[in-house]
Amino acid sequence: MKRRALIAQALAHKPPVIVLDEPTAGVDVELRQMLWEFIKKLNRDGHTIILTTHYLEEAETLCSRVGMMKQGKVVALDSTANLLNKFSGKHLRLTLGDVRLPHDVERLVRHVENGIYTFALTDMIQIEFVLSSLRASGIKVIDMQLNEADLEDVFLSLVGNVAVEQPLMANHHE
Repeated sequence: MKRRALIAQALAHKPPVIVLDEPTAGVDVELRQMLWEFIKKLNRDGHTIILTTHYLEEAETLCSRVGMMKQGKVVALDSTANLLNKFSGKHLRLTLGDVRLPHDVERLVRHVENGIYTFALTDMIQIEFVLSSLRASGIKVIDMQLNEADLEDVFLSLVGNVAVEQPLMANHHE
């Protein structure tokens, strides 16, 4: 209720630009969805929304332009679509258990945790390459998922593992 009241207070004079700092931090899923719809409506009604958030899914859902910072400097400022296209790729997540990967596929591994290997792929043909290489090595795939790159992937590739700063998101009325 406090978040709703703060947003209502900010909108009382119908400003052309609205700054929202972490508007959904600490709210439940239902309220987050309601706030997302409300923010989208404000933008459709002609308001420019400047949104700061640590929730990159929120930024991807709500923002038409995204700015990202690393150590106080802007490292990306572009449309959400352009950023996703520049860093496009797929993530193949395979549950393999405790195995030793063939050297030819090791270079594609982005992350390993508890026998779950995430491969960063830039081309669909790499899926076939990874699976055939595993099959040739006698490694059984227990489970498999294929996911598109998202803003989190873009952010991590730009910022890396330094002290993470808050990405600044903007949703312009166009």
